[in-house]
Amino acid sequence: MSYDTLFSTFEFGRVSLHNRIVMAPMTRNRATGNVPNALMAEYYGARADAGLIITEGTSPSPNGLGYPRIPGLFRKEQTEGWRLVTEAVHARGGRIFAQLMHAGRVGHVANLPEGAEVVAPSAVQLEGEMYTDSDGMQPHTTPRAMTVSDIEQAIGEYVGASMNAIEAGFDGVELHGANGYLIDQFLNPISNRRDDDYGGDRVRRARFALEVSEAVGEAIGFDRTGIRLSPHGAFNGLGGYNDTPEDFAFVAKGLGVLGLVYLHVVDHSPMGAPPVPDTTKAKLREAFGGTIILSGGYDAKRAEADLVEGKGELVAFGRPFLANPDLVSRLRTDAALNAPDMATFYTPGAKGYTDYPTL
Repeated sequence: MSYDTLFSTFEFGRVSLHNRIVMAPMTRNRATGNVPNALMAEYYGARADAGLIITEGTSPSPNGLGYPRIPGLFRKEQTEGWRLVTEAVHARGGRIFAQLMHAGRVGHVANLPEGAEVVAPSAVQLEGEMYTDSDGMQPHTTPRAMTVSDIEQAIGEYVGASMNAIEAGFDGVELHGANGYLIDQFLNPISNRRDDDYGGDRVRRARFALEVSEAVGEAIGFDRTGIRLSPHGAFNGLGGYNDTPEDFAFVAKGLGVLGLVYLHVVDHSPMGAPPVPDTTKAKLREAFGGTIILSGGYDAKRAEADLVEGKGELVAFGRPFLANPDLVSRLRTDAALNAPDMATFYTPGAKGYTDYPTL
């Protein structure tokens, strides 16, 4: 089968992509001390054949680290570490965006540096446990409800991290507004119990997402600012509710008015989450009016079909990229794929990270 559309070039924002294939953001927990390193540069550089790489979730704030060994973009040494990554990707002709992910209530204080704390829209503890390097599995820390001052500080942290990303050589940033992290926590009434200007109806629950997007876009350019959303997403204790399609269409419209460079729509149904109805995806596409990145268990055949049908402009691949640094070549030739080793998804070191074979 030919994949003419999937392997066609695409221009958006300030970049030209060699193909429509996006490497999805995937947490890998290799940033010892929360600082990107040479091993990470090797990992990303090996996958630079993708049209666009979106990095793993990268915290804009000490409060947002949540997990052990995830990278940040709020210290000078982190910016310098990420420069190793961007240089490795650019040396092979690739393009790369940094995904900014404030974990919010998804975390444990043992994973945070001294003086940082777990914060969220409301003091609603996430059920279940979080792994810590120091104490093993622990119940999620109950977050402190953010004050308006905290919210203003967090917006400033997103801006600062975005500016650091550009300094590090990134082509742009993706705001992680999906999968139950801080922006998503504000959007969803399950985690947002506020009764002020940042909680209640859809307009107020959307305010944080839109204010972060506007502030970051004004700082680095809306043509270098994308966002990821997960309507109906059930990750990290959230989920759909009666007004999900209308609420997310409202957010998408606001993001489109701002002029964000893309909207990345998450569909985790292949991993067991509720499916995102095609009607919801169509509402988001119409409301946003710009470039859409599709995701959710794609292979080359389905990606080509959805691109041809006009459901989106780009298609993200996740776990196949994890185990196949040469995924683009394998998709082009319908070659067999390496199977990912789940036991090494989040462990330190090169095993299961930079040692997967190429063709």
